Amino acid sequence: MLIMDERKFDTRNLLSDIGLFEGLAPAQLDWVAKNAHRRVFAAGTNVITVEQPGEAVFIILHGTVKIHIEQGGRDVILSILGGGDLLGEMSLIDSMGRSASALTLESSLMLWMDRTAFNYLLDNFPPVARNLVKILSARVRLSDQVIQSLATLDVNGRVARQLLAFAERYGREVKDGVQVRIVVTQGDLADLVGASRKRVNQAMVFFKEQELASTDTDGRFIIHNKAGLARFCD
Repeated sequence: MLIMDERKFDTRNLLSDIGLFEGLAPAQLDWVAKNAHRRVFAAGTNVITVEQPGEAVFIILHGTVKIHIEQGGRDVILSILGGGDLLGEMSLIDSMGRSASALTLESSLMLWMDRTAFNYLLDNFPPVARNLVKILSARVRLSDQVIQSLATLDVNGRVARQLLAFAERYGREVKDGVQVRIVVTQGDLADLVGASRKRVNQAMVFFKEQELASTDTDGRFIIHNKAGLARFCD
């Protein structure tokens, strides 16, 4: 019994950093902690698969997840998500199958709630519904920015825009600049910006020479000069 109480307490402490639960009263957060479950997914795990019935929503606490589909015999990356992001909420809202698959790119800790608990949240905790609208609106804005960049920017500009977006959403201050906490390879980055891996590598070499961005020893991107990168997005 003591172990269960400690686990609930630990989960309760994690909720304050999750945007979906912003504005909830302490008693409401206690309810969430009681009805949410924690799980660690090893790297390379399919959390959800396309067309699978939606029975749970997942919230990433730590780690990196690739949202992707198979199209024309190739893997198409739609987005890469990290701490604080949601997975699978659309299927619970519209009761349709999953529109894409989600694969962990590193060991990832998540909270998950089943359909009944999630629907109870939406029906009875008004801040959650408002926060979800904000989250979905932010996704639409990001999609609009991606479409605009694909239509108007060259490869250097598209890479710069994506690096800046990652830094804003998942960045943390380090000695040499802002480190992107999530795991993103140059191949993943190439898929996201609609360019070849070779061309993205050339862009990153150029940015490193200009002391604008680079990767650390773990392969994570570091932005050294945000203003300098932003000039390529004009």
